[in-house]
Formats: sequence, structure tokens, C-alpha cells
Amino acid sequence: MARPPAHGSVIVPDWHETAEGKEYLACILRKNRRRVFGLLERPVLPPPVAIDTASYKIFVSGKSGVGKTALVAKLAGLEVPVVHHETTGIQTTVVFWPAKLQASERVVMFRFEFWDCGESALKKFDHMLPACKENTDAFLFLFSFTDRASFEDLPGQLARIAGEAPGVVRMVIGSKFDQYMHTDVPERDLKAFRQAWDLPLLRVKSVPGRRLADGRTLDGRAGLADVAHVLNGLAEQLWHQDQVTAGLLPNPSENAPA
Repeated sequence: MARPPAHGSVIVPDWHETAEGKEYLACILRKNRRRVFGLLERPVLPPPVAIDTASYKIFVSGKSGVGKTALVAKLAGLEVPVVHHETTGIQTTVVFWPAKLQASERVVMFRFEFWDCGESALKKFDHMLPACKENTDAFLFLFSFTDRASFEDLPGQLARIAGEAPGVVRMVIGSKFDQYMHTDVPERDLKAFRQAWDLPLLRVKSVPGRRLADGRTLDGRAGLADVAHVLNGLAEQLWHQDQVTAGLLPNPSENAPA
């Protein structure tokens, strides 16, 4: 896999907050609520702003209880489960995200298909992990800031899940970052991990999403602002990897000293 690009070098980071960006975001919102898309559905844009779509499959990996299902729900603008329930099989969720490329100023609609499978199901059924890994473009490895064991499990997960997939993007996400005052994972350990593995490491909060005036409906636009750094990070890593694979960009890892 190519070395991760510098943050903001591929995708314009705050473009979604501009007037142009909000125009594109309107296609994944309806009256400030997030639209839910099935596997065969896609956003509809007016002809003047029609754009290309880049589709990717992403497998979400991590110990039971770290917040895999909750993360995918937040990314999709869905209600986050209040009580943890082990995912019984494979759950797929489609998330669309428009982003602007730095180099060409071209807007691309990224289609992320997240695959989430419970840890028990992976251990019980031998076919589950191969199905999740087949044709996968990225692995998201989760740990919880409140669960030291989940952080210490990351090297084993990276070797077991992504060890034989050198061309697949790998990212690490720390969940429950809002509980950082009670963290079991200090900053010095995160720094050591980044130095050892040279992987993007993002943080997400587990607080419930903000609501509209009715007090019940999730605020779709506010929810997008909360997870934009994750969606932009994924778009950046995946687009960069595609450019390297296609030979349009040099692969820094090939020139790195042994």
C-alpha cells in the first residue's frame, strides 16, 4: 500500500462548509434530514451539477463493543443504538459523500459501502471473514478510548485482517473520544502507534447526534459536520491509493529506505 497522503493534500478539507459544497450536500439531505440509500439507490443531482461517482467497499473491524455499528450509524446519519447488541451477521450500509479534489478542483461523489460483522459471527462462521474481505478497498480498524484491550488488539487485527492485502487502504479510528478524560489510551501511546505503523488515526465521539426543533429528528446537516473529517479522510486515502495504483502518482513506499 502507498504511504498515506498528508491531510488536506488530496481533498479540500472544509469544502462541505462552502456555498458550493452545501449545494452538493443538498442531494443527500431532505429538509435537513439525512436521506437513507439502499444498495441500488443513489442521489439525484440536477443536470448542471451532475458528477462522477467513485464506489468503494469498506470493512469495519474491531473487538466487540468498541462501537463499529454506532460509527457506521453516525456516518449514515442514523440513530446510534443506545444499548450494545452484538451484530448477528453481516450488515451493509451505503453512505454518499461529495468531495472536491485539490489538484483538479473537480467534485466527485464518493459512495462508501460499509460492511459490519459481529465478532462472534466472524469466529463462528468461517465464510464470514472471506466475504467481508473480498474486493475490499479499505479496512477501518476501531478501538475504544475507554477499552485499553481494544487498542492493544490493533496490531493483531492489522496482521490478521489486512496482512495479505497490501494494496488495501488501512485507517484506525478511536471511538468514544468524548470520554477522553477517562481514557485508557494516553496520547503518548497513540503517538508511538502512529510512528510504528504510519497509518491515519482519527477520533470520533459517541455522544448522541444533535436534533432538529421537534426534539426527535436527527439534524442531518449537523450530523454531517460531526463526521466530515472521517468521510473526507476515507475519500482522501482511497482516491490517493487509486491514483498510485493507476500509475498516475509515484508510490513513495517503493522509494523508501529499507
